[in-house]
Amino acid sequence: MSSPDMMVELRGITKRFPGITANDSISLKLRKGEIHALLGENGAGKSTLMNILFGLYQPDEGEIWVKGSKAAIDSPTKAIELGIGMVHQHFKLVQPFTVTENIILGSEPRKGASINYKDANEKVRNISEQYGLKVDPRAKIEDISVGMQQRVEILKTLYRGADILIFDEPTAVLTPQEIQELMDILRRLAAEGKSIILITHKLKEIMAIADTCTIIRRGKVIDSVKVAETNPQQLAEKMVGRSVTFKVNKTKASPGAPVLQIRGLTVKDNRNLPALNSLSLEVRAGEILGLAGVDGNGQSELIEALTGLRSVDGGEIILKDMPLTNRSPRFVSEAGVSHIPEDRHKHGLVLDFSMSENMVLETYYQPKYNRGGFLNSEAIDTQAQRLISEFDVRTPSIYTKARALSGGNQQKAIIARELDKDPELLIAAQPTRGLDVGAIEFVHRKLIEARDHGKAVLLISFELDEIRNVSDRIAVIHSGQIVGEVDPETTNEEELGLLMAGHGQGGTDHG
Repeated sequence: MSSPDMMVELRGITKRFPGITANDSISLKLRKGEIHALLGENGAGKSTLMNILFGLYQPDEGEIWVKGSKAAIDSPTKAIELGIGMVHQHFKLVQPFTVTENIILGSEPRKGASINYKDANEKVRNISEQYGLKVDPRAKIEDISVGMQQRVEILKTLYRGADILIFDEPTAVLTPQEIQELMDILRRLAAEGKSIILITHKLKEIMAIADTCTIIRRGKVIDSVKVAETNPQQLAEKMVGRSVTFKVNKTKASPGAPVLQIRGLTVKDNRNLPALNSLSLEVRAGEILGLAGVDGNGQSELIEALTGLRSVDGGEIILKDMPLTNRSPRFVSEAGVSHIPEDRHKHGLVLDFSMSENMVLETYYQPKYNRGGFLNSEAIDTQAQRLISEFDVRTPSIYTKARALSGGNQQKAIIARELDKDPELLIAAQPTRGLDVGAIEFVHRKLIEARDHGKAVLLISFELDEIRNVSDRIAVIHSGQIVGEVDPETTNEEELGLLMAGHGQGGTDHG
């Protein structure tokens, strides 16, 4: 029998996919008014477990109890009926619709044959005010910020009567100010009696807001602890299974001559709208320039323009004295540019190729790997074995398919391949996205080693701690322009957050 304040109880939940047990007999309890963090490295099974609670997956074994009764949650509709709402990492909103139209979609209040928008707007406004969400019901989704869109997702769950809310990595695309506002909203929801499960791998946020933290490693519960009785070091050790260091050790940079010069770069996005507006930037030898900004402000288009994957409409890209504007990806690579892509699956690896084949994706045509049009398998395998050993890529064999490796080991493999090209410029885009603290340590060390060998490193990241700890200089991008440049030693999250939101140094370009 459950106690009256027990909102959710998962008992021995097991979920298997071909070749992997994602959840291995997991048990978890969520009480009324509690913020319960679910912590684990990439691929630990956190999202799978919550997708089971929300009815997107069915467990192979185990039971779910909601508010004291055993529940069979066979669909999200059933979960919503039970008062469970989920705010997904990638929002599910219709861009041209208003806030209210999105919130009532599928459960529209009627007045005769037509939708009663007056009542709907009033109800949305009341819920918004009750929880301090401050959302305009009549605003269109396409006209509001990412942080506001997330609030709309929260309102959607509350409108449908949810008192159990699941948040999946909710701070991934927010500015520091928006993160702070979200934390305030979560506290308010909990104070009103809502129960919250927060999926995250950000220890700072867990320490700031959670009451309880359950740590999952490789599909199993390692521990469930009261947050007030633990610290980030202990949580990190439980998450990855060894001790970790949070300090990035590096000496002061001694920058040399400019390696990359971007002058007045203008680029359009996939909808033919301006993505970069006359952007200028410079990266010197022996320095790491961090590019900070909220997702969607031109970072992806900048990376694609620099690597030859997107055409440039105006301005120029120069590597040392060589023009790279609108050159092919192979030309750019051979000129001395290496690229750790922001999406390792889409642009970094061919998942169904072996690790050996992936290690020569950009160099297979060179004479040492190619004899008279035939691949030299022996040379390719030797190269793969050397890099996998040097960079400690954990793989059963060089012939294992890339998709079988964990995210951290896939990332290590890409870094090994890109650094082995001995580039003049290394573009590192979201290099630690979704990685656990152990893999993050490794990636940061390699970026700093590249810098210390005189390479120019352009680090593009949404993680402000990463930008501040690893960079020697920080430029901030907003609406396709550089809106400011700051010193990582003297700046703070508030200053960076204001620049990222477009407030600050007035949209001037810094080169």
